[in-house]
Amino acid sequence: MFTALLLQKTDDGFRCDIAELAEDRLPDLAVTVAVEYSTVNYKDGLAICNGAPVVRAWPLVPGIDLAGTVEASEHPDWRPGDRVTANGWDLGEKHWGGMATKARVDGAWLTRLPESIDTRAAAAIGTAGYTAMLCVMALEDNGTGPGDGPVVVTGAAGGVGSVTVAVLAKLGYEVVASTGRADSESDYLRRLGATEIIDRSELSEPGGRPMARPRWAAGVDTVGSHTLVNLIAALEPEGRVAACGLAGGSDLPGTVYPFILRGVSLLGVNCVYQPAPRRAEAWNRLASDLDSETLESITSEVALAEVPRVAADILAGKVRGRAVVDVNA
Repeated sequence: MFTALLLQKTDDGFRCDIAELAEDRLPDLAVTVAVEYSTVNYKDGLAICNGAPVVRAWPLVPGIDLAGTVEASEHPDWRPGDRVTANGWDLGEKHWGGMATKARVDGAWLTRLPESIDTRAAAAIGTAGYTAMLCVMALEDNGTGPGDGPVVVTGAAGGVGSVTVAVLAKLGYEVVASTGRADSESDYLRRLGATEIIDRSELSEPGGRPMARPRWAAGVDTVGSHTLVNLIAALEPEGRVAACGLAGGSDLPGTVYPFILRGVSLLGVNCVYQPAPRRAEAWNRLASDLDSETLESITSEVALAEVPRVAADILAGKVRGRAVVDVNA
């Protein structure tokens, strides 16, 4: 038997319950993981609160992240005792995810944890932190460096944003943090390393100018829609923005002018299906470029039974940083 948060949709409606399940309910996949921690992401919030059609297979254990130890394996890359994490691969959407004391996954979905990252820290990093690192790597791969000028991070107090601010600051970048909670989160963001805080209203208004005064060398955007368009319009010539989210909308209501008159670049970041070498590179970079004390300072911990409440809070924009789930608590 194992304990899980189980989402069900029946003729009586949607249900989200803590359940005790037999192990034969687990998917027929190659690697069984004794899960120690998961985390609550925005997508998890949508699934758990039945707020959007995220779940594509019923019943489902949510949780797009898991971290734990291999218990049994029929995959050649993994042995019992290996410390692993899984992020993406449609976990918590099409496949049973990490909000349970056991998971069974495809061996190709797993990433070996660096020695300096334990399973709790791996969950605290999770898809959000791993995505943040992919965004930083995308900027670097396209020529952005610490001496180029300020980098703006949107949704800066959220999971992806918090880790992005912390990593960029440690790497020596001048970081501008954009948030809708400037009054309450300015001190928090400055502790992460932001040198300037701006209210999200500076970027979120519709109908902005196709090209604004250049303000930033680069950006990491977690919001999309008008925020991303206005950020692009205010990039310096040859500036770059890594886009990874759509909390503000999936549309892109802008023009081509910044691209053809300033030569700016829009870099899409897909965290779900990255190949194993890129995942390993990102996790190794997190081991060196994300300060462990900083990570702990942005992390809170909850038990499995508290997840529905936290899921509602994350959809309401009330969660700061990372919410780790101790699935055995």
